[in-house]
Amino acid sequence: MLVEQMYTSCLAQAAYWVESNGEALVIDPLRDYSIYTKKAEERGVKIKYIIETHFHADFVSGHIDLAKATGAPIVYGPNAKANFDIQIVEDGEVLSLGDITLTAIHTPGHTPESTCFLLKNQEGNDYCIFTGDTLFVGDVGRPDLLDKTPVHSKETMASWLYESLNTKLKTLADDVIVYPAHGPGSSCGKNLGPETFSTIGEQKADNYAMQDLNKAEFVEQVLDGIKAPPSYFFDDVAMNKNGYKPIDVIVKTGLNAMDLEDFENELKKGALVIDSRVPDIFERGFIPGSINIGLNGQYAIWAAELFSLDRKIILVCSEGREEESVTRLARVGFENVAGFLKGGFKSYADSGKEIDLIISIDPYEFSLDYKHDDIKVLDVRKQGEWDTAHLGKAKHVCLSKIADNLEIFENDKNPVYIHCAGGYRSMIAASYLRQNGFKLIKNVLGGFNKIKDEEGLDILSEAVELK
Repeated sequence: MLVEQMYTSCLAQAAYWVESNGEALVIDPLRDYSIYTKKAEERGVKIKYIIETHFHADFVSGHIDLAKATGAPIVYGPNAKANFDIQIVEDGEVLSLGDITLTAIHTPGHTPESTCFLLKNQEGNDYCIFTGDTLFVGDVGRPDLLDKTPVHSKETMASWLYESLNTKLKTLADDVIVYPAHGPGSSCGKNLGPETFSTIGEQKADNYAMQDLNKAEFVEQVLDGIKAPPSYFFDDVAMNKNGYKPIDVIVKTGLNAMDLEDFENELKKGALVIDSRVPDIFERGFIPGSINIGLNGQYAIWAAELFSLDRKIILVCSEGREEESVTRLARVGFENVAGFLKGGFKSYADSGKEIDLIISIDPYEFSLDYKHDDIKVLDVRKQGEWDTAHLGKAKHVCLSKIADNLEIFENDKNPVYIHCAGGYRSMIAASYLRQNGFKLIKNVLGGFNKIKDEEGLDILSEAVELK
């Protein structure tokens, strides 16, 4: 028996490969399905099932393309309805795989069809459970991602989740391994823990949602502090239910090597330029109007947070990173990448055309300006990061909301100093502001992680402000 977690940090997503006696199954696969067909070929096994724990909201699954490539059925739990062929398993139904079995445990709450799968090993003992978005490490799936116009309220969904946890998951033995669909950084829960797997016993001890609460207390705690989900979540749900363009087609189109003239023609027609180079390289020179979202971070997530999935995109990439740039965008639902600039930024700069750049300063220089000048500071971290600690003079606008808050920068004669936690998101924000006509921008290298170590700054926290 082989159970492998195939974790993708940039999406905070976990797919699973399970194998026994020449047969394999994949749980919650990524869109780039060839990962799994190649693995099956290398290991000399046949993919028997493609299991989906629910209709995903934060990424586009590879279930449809993988089913076409392998002939394996796409398995969902009760209540699932899709515009393609699926196999429904009922609560308690058993799937066999070589010498082991998986039992479907219907656990509605995150979504109506959410289903966990309990794996029994060759000896027939409970070994692990694949919990999808029902149970995370330290958290549970949020109950408000059903649809833009949901049939069931989030309160109803939360009450279902309470029953699923208390009547089904909490009854399992403490040593059963918990394999969730997401880890830290995912927006499918409120505050996922740092680990990507756990045990039932550990979650009973440490997870707030697995404590001895009554239903009303549970619903209140689960709903408390939930922020509006990213808008692309509902688009991804629709794609996972209704179907999508084959990723092979998307990659083929996206790997169109464009000469400078064709690239500029697309730019003039309104295409969005995403530069996927790392921020430290991007800042030294870039094509005016391009947005830096580096491959060294949550590249696809931030692209989807900031831009509509149907936006036409042209890419500037480091040499050899073109296919990765296209594929990772497709994972969250971008299907309209028209191509990339042949030769990358160098070909543009060598042509003699005007380039742009962003000035970055180190934390020490920033601290001097902060203490001695009247400057504007923009903190683009998430709300929880801001609440933990922030600069007293800073304005807070989460990066995902920057498009709705451009007015705060109008008529400024002094630079806006931008920081996040480490420097990745601040460069996205800086390039976004530059694209929208703001010139007086400085990026703070190392972000708040470095700023907080400088002396004499007015670092505040939620606790301090409440006194």
